[in-house]
Amino acid sequence: MKLRLLIIGFLMFPAFAFSQKEVRQQMKTGNKEYKQEKFTEAEISYRKALEANARSTDAAYNLGNALYKQGKFQEAAEQYAAVVNSEKDKEKLHNAWHNMGNIFMNAKDYAKSIDAYKRSLRNNPNDDQTRYNLALAQKLLEDQEQNEDQNQDQNQDQDQNQEQEKEQQQDQQQDQQEQQQEQQQQNEQMSQENAQQILDALLQDEKDTQEKVQQMKKQQRKKADKEW
Repeated sequence: MKLRLLIIGFLMFPAFAFSQKEVRQQMKTGNKEYKQEKFTEAEISYRKALEANARSTDAAYNLGNALYKQGKFQEAAEQYAAVVNSEKDKEKLHNAWHNMGNIFMNAKDYAKSIDAYKRSLRNNPNDDQTRYNLALAQKLLEDQEQNEDQNQDQNQDQDQNQEQEKEQQQDQQQDQQEQQQEQQQQNEQMSQENAQQILDALLQDEKDTQEKVQQMKKQQRKKADKEW
């Protein structure tokens, strides 16, 4: 068993040496492209370095920088996260956390950016830029929270105004309905009174007509009696 392990270790050594050489070559190429601001080409070179050695925190960090320069912030954050989860060197941790703070700042996630800058300063308390970014993030978070409180108060006031307007509209509708019902009742009452008046008038006309007829008949009888 020990002999086999030694053989495997011996056979793997050339491959490991080749991968390290490949990493150095791709890192050198990527760094050159990065300085020339060819960030897409640098990204490709750093990815090749990671393919040769997935544990290379230098390749992961530089890849994060190349992605950051292209505006690929989420992918860059993933590379920085890989660095801070496995790296022990304080300066590399300081830089990775600082850049993560910048990404969170860009996304206006000020709470996370504050946490990242604090972690960065734990690894290098003397970085003035990180301290400035931390103070700026704290101020922006304070302003953000104040704006949220103001917006919340405005929304509450708006909701109250809308509720009052709704109640006023309901009251107006109820008043209109009551007025309509009252007007309808008055119209019905007037219609009944008019109908009764018309009926009374017709009855009176009929009575008057009958009386005239009776008088005419009496006059005719009187005239007939005189002629006799």
